[in-house]
Amino acid sequence: MIKIYHNPRCSKSREGLEILENSGEKFEVIKYLDTVPDETELKEVLKCLGMAPIDLVRKNEKIWKEEYKGKSMSDEEIIRAMIEHPRLIERPIVVKNAKAVIGRPPENIKNIL
Repeated sequence: MIKIYHNPRCSKSREGLEILENSGEKFEVIKYLDTVPDETELKEVLKCLGMAPIDLVRKNEKIWKEEYKGKSMSDEEIIRAMIEHPRLIERPIVVKNAKAVIGRPPENIKNIL
C-alpha cells in the first residue's frame, strides 16, 4: 500500500496528492500534523528515503530557526524535534514498499509509482 504524508495547506503536498489520485493506485493519506508519526514510524520513513534525519527537516520553519538552528544535535534529538514539532517534517513524503520519495518537486512521486 502506498502512503502519502500530507499537509492539505501545502501546495506541493496537494499537487503530490493529485498525482497519486491520477495514478489509479490505492493509497492511504496520512495527515501527519493530525496523526504525528511516532519514533519507529519516522525512523522507518527515513530508512525508506535513505536519508539522515537532518535532511528531512524544514530548516526555514520558524520553530527550527528559533529553537534548533546552530545547535549540535544527535539523530535521535532531531527525530524527537520532528515528532514534537511535525511542521518540521519535509512534505509530502510518499512511501511504497521499502522505498520513499519527497515530493519536491511533486513530479518526484512519479519515480515511485
